[in-house]
Amino acid sequence: MILHAKRLFPYLLLMMLLLLKPDVVAAQLLGGDKKTTEEPVKIPDDSLGRRTPQGTVNGFIKAIGEQNYLRASQYFVLSKRSYRKKAERIRIAKIFQQLLDQGGTFSPSSIISSKEIGRTDDDLSTGVDLVGSISTNKTAIQLYLENQSDDSQPALWLFSSETIDAIVSADLTGEKTFLDKVLPTVLKERKFGNVPIGHWAVVVVMTVISYLLSRLLIFLLAFAIQKIWKKANSENGEAIMNALALPVHMYLTVVLFVAFTQRMGISIVVRQRFSIIIITIGIIAFLILLWRMTDFVSVFVSRRMSSNGRVSAVSAILFLSRTTKAAIVVIGIIAILGIIGVDVTAGLAALGIGGIALALGAQKTIENFVGSVSLIADQPLRVGDYCRVDDIKGTVESIGMRSTTLRTSARTIVTIPNGQLSASKIENFAHRDRFLFNPIFTFRRETTSAQMRFLLKEFRALLNSYSSVKNSPIIVRFTAITADVLKIEITAYIEAENVEKSQEVQEDILLKMMDLIESSGTFLAPSQTVYVTSEAPSASNQKTAKEPKKVIKKQNDENEN
Repeated sequence: MILHAKRLFPYLLLMMLLLLKPDVVAAQLLGGDKKTTEEPVKIPDDSLGRRTPQGTVNGFIKAIGEQNYLRASQYFVLSKRSYRKKAERIRIAKIFQQLLDQGGTFSPSSIISSKEIGRTDDDLSTGVDLVGSISTNKTAIQLYLENQSDDSQPALWLFSSETIDAIVSADLTGEKTFLDKVLPTVLKERKFGNVPIGHWAVVVVMTVISYLLSRLLIFLLAFAIQKIWKKANSENGEAIMNALALPVHMYLTVVLFVAFTQRMGISIVVRQRFSIIIITIGIIAFLILLWRMTDFVSVFVSRRMSSNGRVSAVSAILFLSRTTKAAIVVIGIIAILGIIGVDVTAGLAALGIGGIALALGAQKTIENFVGSVSLIADQPLRVGDYCRVDDIKGTVESIGMRSTTLRTSARTIVTIPNGQLSASKIENFAHRDRFLFNPIFTFRRETTSAQMRFLLKEFRALLNSYSSVKNSPIIVRFTAITADVLKIEITAYIEAENVEKSQEVQEDILLKMMDLIESSGTFLAPSQTVYVTSEAPSASNQKTAKEPKKVIKKQNDENEN
C-alpha cells in the first residue's frame, strides 16, 4: 500500500496544481509562452570609483592625499611587467605626485566628464579623455585617461600607458619646488586635511599678495589710460573705467593666485580643491562685467535719446536693460551650479518648456513689445508728430511699451497696439521738409488772352520773389479751356519749419494773387453762371410768346482754391 501511495503522490500533486492555477500549469504542459519580466542588469560599482573619468581623477587625488600610493597605482595602466611590482607601483605614484606638485594641473572636477562614455565633444577618439597636463622646466606631459573595457563590460577609466611611460621617464634631477626649499621641516611634516600646514599658510599669504598686487596693477593701468586716452576724465570715460575696475581686479587676482600657487609647488590636492572656487570667482567677475556694462550702455543710450527728443525710447531701453540683467542672473546661476557639480540638464529642459509656454501665452504681449522696439529703432513717428495711421489722423501723444495713443482732431484718444502699428502704413506729416502749394484758379469764359498772359507772368514773378518758395521748379500753367471756364494751375513748394509757417506764406501769396486778378480786369468764375435770354414773341408763334422766359443754367466746376 505504501508503494502504491508513493506512485500516486505525483498525480495527486499535479491535480492540486491544476485546481489552484490551471492556466499556468496548462501553459507549461502545452509548451506555451512564458511571461517573464527581465530585470535590467545592474552594473556593479567599482570600489575605487573608476567607472567615469571624474571618479578616476577624484579617487586618485584622494589616494595621494592620504599617501596611499599603492591604491593610487590602481588608477594606472601598467603596460610593462616591471611596473607591476609593488615597490615600482608606489614609486610611480610618488613621481606622479611630485610632478603634479611642481607644475601639474587637473581640470576642475565638475568639468571632467561624469559619464561612463567620457567626453564626446572633443577631438579625441572615443574612450580617451584629456584631464590635465604637467609643465615643468624639463617636462611637458598631457594627462590622458583611457577606458580599458569593451562595450560589453562596465567602463574602467585609467591613466593611459603613454601617460605613465612619460611620467616614469621624466627627469627629476635637481627638481625641487620653492616650498620644499623654504618651508621648515615642521610645517612640511605636520598636516591638515592630508596637506602640509605650510601649504595652507602659503595659500592664505598668496591670496593676500595676489589681491594687493592686482590692486597695484589696476592703479597703474588706470593711470596709464588717463595719460593716453584724452576722454578718460570725461563722464563717459569715468563710467567705463568704474565699470571695468571691479571685474578686472577680481580676474587679475585669480590669475596671479593660480600662477603663484602653481609655480611655488603648492600641493595638487590643495589646488584641485581651490579650482572650483577659482573658476566660480572668474565666472562672477565676468557676470559683474556684463552687469556693469549693461548699466553703462542703458544710461548712455537713455541720455542720448533724451537729448534727441526721443523720450518714448527711454522706457523701452530700461525694459531691455532689466531683461538683460535677468538673463545675466539666470545664466550665471546655471553656470555656477554646473561648475560645482549640480546637474542642470533637467532645469534647462524645464526652463525651455516654461519659456515655450510663456511665449505662447504672451504671444500678443511679445508681439507688441517687438513692435515697440521696431518703432523705436525705425522712428516712423515721435511724440508730438501729426500723422495718419491707415485711416486715422491725429497727433502722437505717447509711445508706450504696449501701445501708442493718438489724439484726433475731434479731441478723442485712439489707442493702437504697437504690434499692429508697426505693420500699418504710417504717413507722418511732421517731417515734411516742404509744403505743397497747389491752387487752381478758374476764370470766366470772357477772360481775354491778354489778361491770361498778364496773370501767368505776374503769378510767376510773384512766386519767384519769395525766398521760401523753392524753385524746383515753379509751375504756373494755363491748363484748360472748357465751355464755362478757363483754368490756371500752380504747383510750387514752400519751405518752412512747420505747418503754421507754411500757411502764413501761403496766405500772403494768395492775397497778392487776388490783387493781381483784380488789376487784370477779369474775375474768377462763380460756381454757377445764369444766362437769361429775352426774345420778343413773333406773330407766327403767339403760343410761344405767352410762355415764360427760358432760363438756362450751366453748372461750372467749383473753384478749388
